[in-house]
Amino acid sequence: MVLFGGRSAEHDISCISASHVLAAVEPSRYEVVPIGITRSGRFVLAERLAEMTADGPTVDALPAMTGTASADDADLPTVVFPILHGPNGEDGTVQGMLQLAGLPYVGAGVLSSALAMDKAMAKLVMQANDIAQVGWRTIDRSVPFGATDAIAAFDELGPTLFVKPANMGSSIGVSRVMLGDGPREGPSGLVDAVAAARRFDELVVIEQGVVGRELECAVLGNDRPRASVVGEVVTDAEFYDYGDKYFDGTARTVIPAELDPDVADDARALAVRTFAALRCTGMARVDMFATDAGLLVNEVNTIPGFTPISMYPKLWEASGLGYPELIDELVSLAIEEHGRRSALATQP
Repeated sequence: MVLFGGRSAEHDISCISASHVLAAVEPSRYEVVPIGITRSGRFVLAERLAEMTADGPTVDALPAMTGTASADDADLPTVVFPILHGPNGEDGTVQGMLQLAGLPYVGAGVLSSALAMDKAMAKLVMQANDIAQVGWRTIDRSVPFGATDAIAAFDELGPTLFVKPANMGSSIGVSRVMLGDGPREGPSGLVDAVAAARRFDELVVIEQGVVGRELECAVLGNDRPRASVVGEVVTDAEFYDYGDKYFDGTARTVIPAELDPDVADDARALAVRTFAALRCTGMARVDMFATDAGLLVNEVNTIPGFTPISMYPKLWEASGLGYPELIDELVSLAIEEHGRRSALATQP
């Protein structure tokens, strides 16, 4: 069962990703049931994406997921593939629902989904595990942020800052602010950027801008995760933004990245180490910067994009694992992880 859409600002990207997963699934191996979540939160059966966007017939999601098509299928598991980006999909909420329903599902569990989605908490966990990352500070929802606070942020983190909603992806709500006199620069520009990020989340992260190459590495597995080749994102834009990621932007990807072999090996090892530190299972994409001072982790995405230009499937394709085979392995990993959880004792 492919679960997609959702109520977050990344709804459209989820639909695009799901359409490609549905096209790649081998019909002789799987009976596929696509269920979309509308922007209003309704679950609809969506045999075609057009039915999803037209607000198709409502379904009772859990019975649909736990039911079987016929008596012949009674012993076959239903595996849910949540292609849900952002809040109310990638943050542990749907994962908790599926776990309570006793359903195997693709990707990270409740804790790791919530951790990776919340950039502020993920940074604290990575810091506790001595994983190098860019400097940052978190702005809580209860704390006003004015010009004095903006000046202090520049003093602490440097002349180029990135402002992000803590619980959002696809570069939605992200701004780059530089120390200057322009209309979107300096303390006033930073105050405006924080306000813009607060449209999407109550918690905002301000990160230090660094000079370096943007690297991405895909990780796959449960207890023995493995890393793909390393890719690089090259863009002429201010940063790798929403348009670059999903539409015809200026970015291009280099897979594999042209790196010294030792640096590539270090990046792959760092990706696996970060995956383990956040207790991820199934899949994740780890984004890094290669700087003169070494590798720095930027963030971890537990439900990466699955469009034809998305890095996660492209990295595995370059590593010798095609799109249909990748889906097969993700389904197998979901069943494996569900079996491990189900085997735990529930009584003393």
